[in-house]
Amino acid sequence: MHTAIDQAVQVRLLATSVGHSVPAVLRYQRTDPLAVRMTFPPEISLDGAAVDWAFARDLLADGLRGAVGRGDVRVRPSGPDRTVMEFHADEGIAMVQLRTADVRLFLARSYEAVPAGREHEHLGVEQGLAELFGAA
Repeated sequence: MHTAIDQAVQVRLLATSVGHSVPAVLRYQRTDPLAVRMTFPPEISLDGAAVDWAFARDLLADGLRGAVGRGDVRVRPSGPDRTVMEFHADEGIAMVQLRTADVRLFLARSYEAVPAGREHEHLGVEQGLAELFGAA
């Protein structure tokens, strides 16, 4: 059974002036149990295409408690009610702010689908190896 958890969220694009709210989607799938994806609509990208970022579910969870990440995605609390995410690319840095309650709800739903520490049960390594070697 393929389970995907999508949650629409409003993110506020942060810049040097007042931010602009846009819709985005957080996605978690059992078939990729260690990762979370965040998709932004085409109208906010430089090339007019939807933008999809993948990062560790643990990174998102840990970012609710303190600043985490050193690579392309960084997460940190911003007061008691907001969470800031930074997305680093060659073109620059995008910073967005989400309601922490939305992130907590999304994470709770993802942990219902695949509890923390049990992600390995959903990786499908055996099936993947069987397909690779033609045994499936």
